[in-house]
Amino acid sequence: MMTKQSRPKDYFQNFIHAGALAKEVRAYGKSLIVKGASYNKVRKQICEKITELGAIAAFPPQIALNDVAAHYLTWPGQDVIFSDELVKLDVGVCYKGAIGDCAVSIDLSGKHQNLIDAAEAALLAVEQIIRVGLKIGEIGKIIEKTILSYQLKPIKNLCGHGLGYYQIHTSPIIPNYDDRSKTEIVPGMTFAIEPFVTNGFGLIYEAGQPTIFSFQKKYQSSSKFTQAMMKKIEEFQNLPFGIHDLISAELPLMIVEKSVQELLKVGAIVGYPPLVEQAKGMVAQAENSVYVDQNGKVFITTR
Repeated sequence: MMTKQSRPKDYFQNFIHAGALAKEVRAYGKSLIVKGASYNKVRKQICEKITELGAIAAFPPQIALNDVAAHYLTWPGQDVIFSDELVKLDVGVCYKGAIGDCAVSIDLSGKHQNLIDAAEAALLAVEQIIRVGLKIGEIGKIIEKTILSYQLKPIKNLCGHGLGYYQIHTSPIIPNYDDRSKTEIVPGMTFAIEPFVTNGFGLIYEAGQPTIFSFQKKYQSSSKFTQAMMKKIEEFQNLPFGIHDLISAELPLMIVEKSVQELLKVGAIVGYPPLVEQAKGMVAQAENSVYVDQNGKVFITTR
């Protein structure tokens, strides 16, 4: 029986296709993020687009604002109307277990294009040198050097990451600074490069209530509502999910909140609070997914 971690024979073909889908979704989502648009409506439209393309979300579409780098979703019943924010749109598309993960930043204020330029330049600089045998530390070194040339800083405790079969974060870690890692790019590797840029301190911390979660272990609850929610959580196939995904006619928000707290307490799920820049600096992000085939050919699947 095939496990979630083992790759089917058509995994790499599906990885390239997942990247193409993610690229399309990113462009579609970017077109929706304009002044006066509703955060919730944009998020819903992105989810609908992923379904329309015959795929599933690898994680809830991320639309983080200003000094929040990632892991942000509006609380159910609340909304944001876009005005002058620096917006990070991070989308993940899962096609038959293979994942395309990519991000783009949009400056609605007209004041922070330099952060976006730095993130995109760092991403492109790395894409142009990827090869079998390249040390991961060298990737971080180039990202950091490029960002510093814009008189800005990389966020050092955020990173790129491996992409696996139904797994959004696997090894290797792809740093945004020179961590001197000697790990090398090898044939068959699938991963995401993800520069984060700030005019702040260059570190993030967790703040606020999580709205994004992932499954950790099975749990038998005495509550029929919590058991129903556990069954729903298992449908996400170990991929992250949002609190919005758990709400239904049978499981209204009040019950979902109570069950989430129970599951967090026993370690059945883990929550991911918003990630905020330490000095409240503005944050921009750029990201693409990469596949290096058995012959050493490099595919930037979301470029």
